[in-house]
Amino acid sequence: MKKQVFLFLSLVGFLAIGTAQQKQITLEEIWGGAFRTEYMDVLRSMNNGKQYTVLNFSRSPRSSSLDKYDYKTLEKVETLVASGGDIPFFSSYSFSDDESQILLATEVEPIFRRSRLGIYYVYDLASKELVKIAETKIQEPTLSPDGSKVAYVLDNNIYVMELANRTTKQITTDGSKGTIINGVTDWVYEEEFGFVRAFEWNSDGTKIAFLRFDETNVPHFSMDMFGTGLYPYQHEFKYPKAGEDNSLVTLHLYDVASGNTSNVDLNNPYYIPRIKWMNNPNHLSVQTLNRHQNDLKLWSVDASSNSVSLLLEETDDAYVDVDDDLTFLADDSFIWTSEGDGYNHLYLYGKDGKLKNQITQGPWEVTRYYGYDKKNNRIYYQSVENGSINRDVYSIATNGKKKKRLTSKEGTNSASFSTDYTYFINTFSSATTPYEFTLHTASDGKLVKKIKDNAALSTKLEGYEFAPKEFSTININGYDLNMYMIKPVDFDPNKKYPLFMFQYSGPGSQSVSNSWMGSRDYWHQVLASEGYIVVCVDGRGTGLKGRDFKKLTQKELGKYEVEDQIAAAKKLSELPYIDEERTGIWGWSYGGFMSTNCILKGNDVFEMAIAVAPVTSWRFYDTIYTERYMETPQENPTGYDDNSPLNYPELLKGKYLLVHGSGDDNVHVQNTMRMIEALVQANKQFDWAIYPDKNHGIYGGNTSLHLFTKLTNFVKENL
Repeated sequence: MKKQVFLFLSLVGFLAIGTAQQKQITLEEIWGGAFRTEYMDVLRSMNNGKQYTVLNFSRSPRSSSLDKYDYKTLEKVETLVASGGDIPFFSSYSFSDDESQILLATEVEPIFRRSRLGIYYVYDLASKELVKIAETKIQEPTLSPDGSKVAYVLDNNIYVMELANRTTKQITTDGSKGTIINGVTDWVYEEEFGFVRAFEWNSDGTKIAFLRFDETNVPHFSMDMFGTGLYPYQHEFKYPKAGEDNSLVTLHLYDVASGNTSNVDLNNPYYIPRIKWMNNPNHLSVQTLNRHQNDLKLWSVDASSNSVSLLLEETDDAYVDVDDDLTFLADDSFIWTSEGDGYNHLYLYGKDGKLKNQITQGPWEVTRYYGYDKKNNRIYYQSVENGSINRDVYSIATNGKKKKRLTSKEGTNSASFSTDYTYFINTFSSATTPYEFTLHTASDGKLVKKIKDNAALSTKLEGYEFAPKEFSTININGYDLNMYMIKPVDFDPNKKYPLFMFQYSGPGSQSVSNSWMGSRDYWHQVLASEGYIVVCVDGRGTGLKGRDFKKLTQKELGKYEVEDQIAAAKKLSELPYIDEERTGIWGWSYGGFMSTNCILKGNDVFEMAIAVAPVTSWRFYDTIYTERYMETPQENPTGYDDNSPLNYPELLKGKYLLVHGSGDDNVHVQNTMRMIEALVQANKQFDWAIYPDKNHGIYGGNTSLHLFTKLTNFVKENL
């Protein structure tokens, strides 16, 4: 690699963890759970705002219990329900709105990333009666507001069970695998719009709104599953690749009293990514999108007449994000988030859809909306106002005044508020501090009490060789990009070290954040202990630095992001302690797409690359994600092909490792197989591995350990 330009690093913090360096972290410890962090599992505030519930587990003997705690004292008040006797082990729970009934999930098994099947029970807190909803596994059971009924999906149809007499009524009858889905989403909605349950009770339990998906014309996809039997079998489902047909989605209303179902005419929208009832039981909100996802409409549906009126419309030259921040106040005025001024902020609209005022503003992003305290007229939210790699919790009045910062530690803060907004439990972590859970007053953020921390893990890590992340910015292509660097513990500035870059780079993503480590961060520690300098740079197109920065890559995925990684590698090689002849890069999924492009288009810069589960052509990926950023292949063929590594395999010069799971329902192994064939026909040597039946995460049993052992060996042998 040739030296090119001078590097300027503006350090924003040097983080260190302890000084003891007796042992090196091992792969076996990472994937054996040696550094597992403690959490607070499934915490929910009770309606009284004074107490909360936590789902607790015991491993030996295997058991679960739902326990109630007092916010003020943090002491356990009582156990509401526990496994044992007739009550099986349960892994999740939810309350009816009036908290008279608890829905318990047992024998849960995944379908796709978010969807689950399970055996479910309803536990009556007053009578202690346990009701099994169905003998077979069902999806998305949801209690009515008063707890008298439960709606669920079985075999693509919606059912409602009356708990008092245990009678069940089937609402839809046309559900059929591969054609019609009622009440739950199809694959692409689940993956890209982020929800599974596609039905909602209204506020008084008299109506159910639901979506119906007709996926008859969606192309059929199948994967060979090898299993343990004599013959493989095929896993089949509908998967719309970019430019292909999506499901036809329609909205319907079911009246509980009459048993009648009616259709709501939304003028044939292409997508319906959200439905949500307002406080008025006859008022339903519906969000619709066009295929390009750059024109979002918020509709109001009058359920008494099925009449539809437009509340709000938002357009963008690129795309409009869909989220769950929409909140209706008592009079059905509502809070909305938008990038309208160039950054994601909160807005207040009247029930007529007219803007009242912008609540938050500034050159920073709101990252989470927590809720509205009617009594004190306060809105609670999380933002990156204190630097885009950090998160803090704030409150503000609906008129945008009297803003308060409620968290003080620099790092990543997130909150879980009591129902009456008296308290919040703050979850804090940073690059040097594993998760801490503390109780605070919501009015001023004052610490009430510490709940739980990971001090034992911190103490344990002091016994290991551990290199801190150095956070900085690096100026690339006219932008100050967020970056971190991990150096070996015994770093000597007079020596030369190989550079190994990690990134994800997908639209709106963030890899450089001041938060606690995941398993891949621990792996980077292993590499640092072996004498590698690990660097991560968030290039153009990543998130939390404004609309224009994020959407700059529109219609050109893989162009500007790759240019930034190549330029960053060149600039980093100017450092006297970087060996410019030993530069590698790796990534997973979008990051694998990036690392593959980097070693091809940057073949004079990178000597090695690893791509795990990569996209190799956006023509192979799903409609909703891909077309949001690229339009369709028919409309933008050069955008798809100019940055597809399938089209220039002859550029490969360095060492390249390609890894995929054959059971990946998300980024299909087709991507890797086509890349393999392209490289073979270009007569390029490379390494590859396929993990049978493993999905996009490539895990299970010893799989993660085996995979990262392979990756580690490849790095050590080739960089």
